[in-house]
Amino acid sequence: MNIRPLHDNVVVRRSEEEKTTAGGIVLPGSAAEKPNRGEVLAVGPGRTLNNGEIQASSVKVGDTVLFGQYARSNVVKVDGEELMILQESEIFAVVEK
Repeated sequence: MNIRPLHDNVVVRRSEEEKTTAGGIVLPGSAAEKPNRGEVLAVGPGRTLNNGEIQASSVKVGDTVLFGQYARSNVVKVDGEELMILQESEIFAVVEK
């Protein structure tokens, strides 16, 4: 895959949907909530500040991140895979391992 996001954009592969609830109930695909967690695949150079300097991104490729359930993301298909393009400000946290 060859994708290079611009500015403070981040390309994220959404984690797999949960198929069962905590109580063990199996959910059909349409009823399962979309996960709000994913893996960072590509990161842009950063945000351009008012003085012209570039503020580097806080996330890096390979990070597992949490983002809003209804983030204003753009979903694109690359090589048959659906990927999300988020602004860095839409990412809430990095999951530490």
